[in-house]
Amino acid sequence: MRPLLPADPAAIGGNRLLGRLGSGGMGTVYLGRSPAGTLVAVKVIRADHGADPAFRARFRREAEAAAGLTGRWVVPVIAADPEAREPWLATPFVPGPSLSEAVSGYGALPARSVRILGARLAEALAEVHAAGLVHRDVKPGNVLLAPDGPRLIDFGIARAAGATTLTAADAVVGTPGYLAPELARAGGPVPGPAGDVFSLGCVLVYAATARGPFGGGHAAAVVFRTVHDEPELEDLPAELLEAVGACLLKEPEARPTLAELTALLTGGRAGEEDGRDWLPAPLPRLIAERSTRALELPAPEPTRIDTPEAGTGRLTRRRLLAAGGALLAVGAPVAWFGTRGRGAGDTPRAGSGRDLPVLTLGLQADLTGPGKAGGRAHERGMRLAVDRHNAAKDAVFRLALRVADDGGDRARAAQTVKELAADPAVLALAGPTWEAAVPDLAETCTAAGLTLLLVSVNGLEEAQFRKWRTLCPTRPAWDYIVNPVIHYLTNVRPSHRTAVVEDAAVGDAAGGDAGWRISRELQQSPPGGGSVSVHRIPADGSDFAGAVRDLTAAGAEAVVYAGTSPQRAGLLARALADAGFKGPRAGIQPIMEPEFLAAAGPAAEGWEIGAFFTDPTAVPAAAGFVSAYRAAYGEAPARWAAEAYDGVGLLAACLTGLGEDTRDRAGLARRFPRQTYEGLAKPLAFDADTHDLTGTRVSHLYRVESGAYRYLGPYPDVT
Repeated sequence: MRPLLPADPAAIGGNRLLGRLGSGGMGTVYLGRSPAGTLVAVKVIRADHGADPAFRARFRREAEAAAGLTGRWVVPVIAADPEAREPWLATPFVPGPSLSEAVSGYGALPARSVRILGARLAEALAEVHAAGLVHRDVKPGNVLLAPDGPRLIDFGIARAAGATTLTAADAVVGTPGYLAPELARAGGPVPGPAGDVFSLGCVLVYAATARGPFGGGHAAAVVFRTVHDEPELEDLPAELLEAVGACLLKEPEARPTLAELTALLTGGRAGEEDGRDWLPAPLPRLIAERSTRALELPAPEPTRIDTPEAGTGRLTRRRLLAAGGALLAVGAPVAWFGTRGRGAGDTPRAGSGRDLPVLTLGLQADLTGPGKAGGRAHERGMRLAVDRHNAAKDAVFRLALRVADDGGDRARAAQTVKELAADPAVLALAGPTWEAAVPDLAETCTAAGLTLLLVSVNGLEEAQFRKWRTLCPTRPAWDYIVNPVIHYLTNVRPSHRTAVVEDAAVGDAAGGDAGWRISRELQQSPPGGGSVSVHRIPADGSDFAGAVRDLTAAGAEAVVYAGTSPQRAGLLARALADAGFKGPRAGIQPIMEPEFLAAAGPAAEGWEIGAFFTDPTAVPAAAGFVSAYRAAYGEAPARWAAEAYDGVGLLAACLTGLGEDTRDRAGLARRFPRQTYEGLAKPLAFDADTHDLTGTRVSHLYRVESGAYRYLGPYPDVT
């Protein structure tokens, strides 16, 4: 639980807000107190999602579906307003952790706990199915643990059994690793109760073994194994094998009903197990502590802003405190540049004669290999930020920067991070600057308790973040990169029939399965609430002209390239131009390279591209940073320089918050998920549980104009 931010409302729908329970790309969940005095969880959806009619319809369906459920193991909706500018719903507050949090933090549950968990979730799903609904997203994150049993939550994609989906045709809905094989392929059968049974089996494997039955890694690989491979049940306790194995059968009709599953889990003695002390230590204590903290929270006073003192027009101290966040956000980033300049090597600049401790940050980057431009941008941005910090008269410590070059080589990267982690002076590490090196750095930094700041890379699954608890990702996962494109095709140049060209080839630029991910996002959230058609190009194929003929015949009004190869995106651009296609054309960051402009030629003009980096030359608050960068390096800031600069600011804020324990690696790793920082590129805040980056302005839109990439603005401010 985290404190409310200055911009948070004091109340929603009569529920007085007490704190933040979590936040993400969809919105924020608050802890509140209802008018009757009970604690509630208030889920508020961001206004930009609420502006999508299809999304609002799905949200209305969630509220209506959950409001009709009253079973003991289901968390119902007790209030909602789907028509509000920011739609919201309220549910009773369950102070326990999610199953995913409990297992990742404390290990697998004993067999008895898993049997009770399975029987009671089966009872919850039986009520869902009896109401004519299918949940469709049963997973560890949607199961909360309470002292008397589990609670099933989040009906965001539940729908009436057999009903027509509100998502586009061919959409795949669910979470890889917990998705039934018959539902893992676009155009499969209508989701039914058997799919929820399969998902429940996966949840029970996770609860009993701390891993899913089909492994981890990229979502596409997990889905492939779900469809084609047998589940990995070697570590499952013998008493659970029969029940769980039956749930995970490939054929839906072969799986047990929920009543049959309950009998298998309870030995035919359903109802005889009272569930007392069903959770192992220390989970009951954790739940009790959270309950106590929640009950002791006072209701915050409303923000008060005084009027200016009579006759002066000046802000009083109280007004400054109330408005301080906004004043600092505008003033702080540019105040230091009067003393700008690059320090000598790794040595911090001298202060005003004070003997201050020197704290060292590390950077591991590709400075001489294929990604040297990005690595150099990281180094330059971080050096400017270190200089800025050391020039501040009120600094309580100085910063030093230790830079290491891994040359873009996997073996060299693995050795380099070990050397940095072994240096006790290095308190946090930024890097790497290329995707493939992340696992090696994450493993080493987690073992050393060293915070690893990801600036330009991410690409990790939720399970990996839970495993590598010292990761500090300041860039979202690839799923979010298509948001500005969807916004553009919904609000700026509306498209009701959008074609996605899904290219299986992986480009030279970092991106991994980014193409598959954005294709899935577009199918689940069609621009303008319309339809999405998917046209697939195999990795060894190049018939973009054929794909263009097909999408033109389908009446496509806009085209999105779901791939990562700049050269192949250029081939699609030429094919569209040759066919006379005049609608919007879009892609994502990995294609935003000179190779795309060269391959497409004049056909690149007008393409919109979603990216995670900003253009600081177009951000007024970054004017001082841009001037300092030009003065130091003789050119405009390169991609990721501003984001790397912000990363140092975030780490400095974390170190300041540690007080006298500034050299405590473990303390720093624990603090960053609770730290907020108003950066030049974007505000930095994190979900304390998942470490996911939250907030706004995390993705941006560019357009090709006159053979160059021009910045249009951050999502959702693009107009």
